[in-house]
Amino acid sequence: MTELSKDQQTELEAAAFRRLISHLRERSDVQNIDLMNLAGFCRNCLSNWYREAADEAGLDVSKEESREKVYGMPYEDWKRLHQAEASPVQKADFERNKPKE
Repeated sequence: MTELSKDQQTELEAAAFRRLISHLRERSDVQNIDLMNLAGFCRNCLSNWYREAADEAGLDVSKEESREKVYGMPYEDWKRLHQAEASPVQKADFERNKPKE
């Protein structure tokens, strides 16, 4: 593999992140609980990680702003348009898969 500079690595990682966000926006049929059950993270996790990165960089990004970056719209709008009630099976899977405290 070609040796990448730190800037090149950052650019590639940012491009991959933008593509993931774009993909998740296109797949609004995939519920956050499904992502959590299958992968252990969801859109809200991504928005939290975005906000944490901003904090580490000394930037003030609110929870609402970070969620809008991920969802492409205000979170409440996304929920109203796309979020379905979790089924009993989804809820049971979530309880079984959530990390132990």
